[in-house]
Amino acid sequence: MADKNHLNLIITGHIDNGKSTTMGHFLMQMGIVDERAIAQHAEESEKIGKGDTFKYAWVMDNIKDERERGITIDLAFQKFETPKFFFTLIDAPGHRDFIKNMITGASEADCAVLVLSAKEGETDTAVAPGGQAREHAFLLKTLGVNQLIVAINKMDISKYSEDAFKSAKEKGEKLIKSVGFKVDEVPVIPVSGWKGDNLTKKSENMPWYNGKTLLETFDDFKVAEKPTGKPLRVPIQDVYSITGVGTVPVGRVETGTMKPNDKIIV
Repeated sequence: MADKNHLNLIITGHIDNGKSTTMGHFLMQMGIVDERAIAQHAEESEKIGKGDTFKYAWVMDNIKDERERGITIDLAFQKFETPKFFFTLIDAPGHRDFIKNMITGASEADCAVLVLSAKEGETDTAVAPGGQAREHAFLLKTLGVNQLIVAINKMDISKYSEDAFKSAKEKGEKLIKSVGFKVDEVPVIPVSGWKGDNLTKKSENMPWYNGKTLLETFDDFKVAEKPTGKPLRVPIQDVYSITGVGTVPVGRVETGTMKPNDKIIV
């Protein structure tokens, strides 16, 4: 793992299109989360009258308010490894009230997944003015996240219909093209976050799809050349006050270099 490049991957999209569920199930299939944890989430979800609906989503949604309201509020982080890369997964909120948190995550990201839905009407809402898929796509491009995958989720609800996939795909491609992405460079993958189709293994439910799984597509990302020759710039993401240490700012080096014992002007 030490000789693999590291990438920050953000998961974006409109509320209730299944971002957290998709990535929670993905992490279970990857062995990052075991089935006992999923079973516990299902039990806790049933206790609050939600059935087992959130058993995968709660892998990412850890805050009490998130679980009670059934939405992602803050950024959540998980790590996983592919044959080629070491990833930090950033799950961003899809509710417009928490767009500030999404922007924070996108500012740290190297690449992104935009989750849309094959369920009738949901992608129309997501890509319309005011829809958060539209907002997220624009922000990703504005913040310099140029590597994108579009995942068309909820294929199980659409009975794995190729027509449903093509309809959502067309709307998604129109959206990303409008904000500056090159459509021929953005793979579009039909998935089911709930059933697990095309996350890490090729789905048998969609014989009409001959492309890669989500996992396989992650290894097609490229590592951008680091601008180490430019002046040092470190956007501050957060500031912590640690007893015995003092005030500790946290951020990512975007340009230039920084070494231990360097004196930095803030």
